[in-house]
Amino acid sequence: MADVKRTERLHALTEMLRRSGTRGHTAERLAAEFSISVRTVKRDLAALENSGAPIWSRPGPGGGYGLAAGANLPPISLTPAQAVALLTAVAAVPDAPYADLASAGVKKILDVLDPRTRAKADELASRVWVNNSSPPVRAVRSALEEAMATQHVVRIRYLSGDGSQTTRDVEPILFGSTNGHWYLIGWCRLRSDIRWFRVTRVEHASVTKIPCDGHSIAEVGIPPATARSVQSSGE
Repeated sequence: MADVKRTERLHALTEMLRRSGTRGHTAERLAAEFSISVRTVKRDLAALENSGAPIWSRPGPGGGYGLAAGANLPPISLTPAQAVALLTAVAAVPDAPYADLASAGVKKILDVLDPRTRAKADELASRVWVNNSSPPVRAVRSALEEAMATQHVVRIRYLSGDGSQTTRDVEPILFGSTNGHWYLIGWCRLRSDIRWFRVTRVEHASVTKIPCDGHSIAEVGIPPATARSVQSSGE
């Protein structure tokens, strides 16, 4: 168990140094972050350096440790639990935007795990089950994802809650998940207003060549206190 915890800490330590850029961090700051001694931090840094990580150090005031800019990091293996965490996160939300790409990305990671870790991950994964309803049609999701990424108007055939069907030209602003459902939130040119479209009710979608007019996330309104984006917070 101690080796697993240290492996996880080395990975987290590497990520923290990577995110710090040219600023770096002092050994004291790193020790406080991981609740370990400065001596242990320096031993961990030495282990990373010996494994090939491009770690630099600056002595004196304003000094510290960091990773050389533009350098490639050696692969750091996941623990079986970390691998299963990725599998679980992807399997639990097959209707999420970019879910297929996430699944492909996880597969690439699993393919390069060492055989022992992969075997343990496979055994642990067999103990995690998910039961999901059918995700939206792949062609619909692909069109919505492309429109969001390229910021082009997407034309959708939409079935509302009361059973009425309409065709809308929508400028995608963001994807949102609430109460177990995913929504495309955008500027509806038919209604000239912000609208939320449940993705599972989009019967057909096609990306047009019309660029969006630049409606901002702020126009959607203030999100609930419990809502947050999936954007990395940096630290």
